[in-house]
Amino acid sequence: MKPVIVVHGGAGSIFKEREEGSRSGVRKAALKGYSILKRGGNALDAVEEAVAVMEDDPHFNAGWGSVLNEKGEVEMDAIIMDGKNLASGAVSAVKCIANPIKVARLVMEKTDHMLLTDQGAFAFARAMGFPEVPGEKLITERSLNRWKQNLEADWNPQEFQKDLGTVGAVAIDCAGNVACATSTGGLTNKLIGRVGDTACIGSGGYADNNVGATSTTGHGESIMKVVLARLVLYHMEQGKSPEAAADIALDYMKTRVGGLGGIIVISCSGDWAARFSTKQMAWATVKDDLLQCGVYPGERDEQSAGEALSTMGSYA
Repeated sequence: MKPVIVVHGGAGSIFKEREEGSRSGVRKAALKGYSILKRGGNALDAVEEAVAVMEDDPHFNAGWGSVLNEKGEVEMDAIIMDGKNLASGAVSAVKCIANPIKVARLVMEKTDHMLLTDQGAFAFARAMGFPEVPGEKLITERSLNRWKQNLEADWNPQEFQKDLGTVGAVAIDCAGNVACATSTGGLTNKLIGRVGDTACIGSGGYADNNVGATSTTGHGESIMKVVLARLVLYHMEQGKSPEAAADIALDYMKTRVGGLGGIIVISCSGDWAARFSTKQMAWATVKDDLLQCGVYPGERDEQSAGEALSTMGSYA
């Protein structure tokens, strides 16, 4: 099996001055994951590390750069899933951790549970040796300004789309195993303790070697209502291609509950798609040593992965 990875940086509307940073961020994440797969690494490691790259990038609404809740704090959600045995781990409303996706991985591997939340998730992370990061260190000037602006205005939850970026990755490795990972800071000015789709298995992500893997982005409450990630795989089980399955699921979410979003998906045969019903979604993929990425509908820039990796020594 030839390895493939697909990543997304969130569906919504990306301000012009931030487009190139978003493109660069998803490229770096895809190349990081692909470099692991290319060396014979597994899909779980690839999606975890790809998402961690974006958690460390302030262009995205995950990790450093997450949006703030109503109290002005960062609360993050993340999930990871192994398509080989349907094992999954997640954290929700976790604070003071730089890379929630890495904690989610350990929830999956070191506990008998699938989801830890808030103080319990933080206590587990600390017990596993993750350093505590002061909450203010995860706050960017952009997130702080947005929080202040929303305090002064009548906030419309549907404005979630404006320049935000939940991140995610799906991959298939040389052994044919698939995996997914998703991470987010959630909605701007959300209620304290709010948990969206990301940490919920079947909504923020799903992976099954028999079908494929998917990671979602968009309005979390809408995604949860239709269990979007699993819905895509259901349509693939009915014989639809990844692209058709994603489009059908996104259309259903829009017509049924008025929700917009985006999906990346990979099949158990290595076919992939990156689809969205919002104005934009930053995405990137590497397959057959070809790096492709886009932000706008129909956009697909191409570059040799080897050439791109040669300019990024830390990702090779």
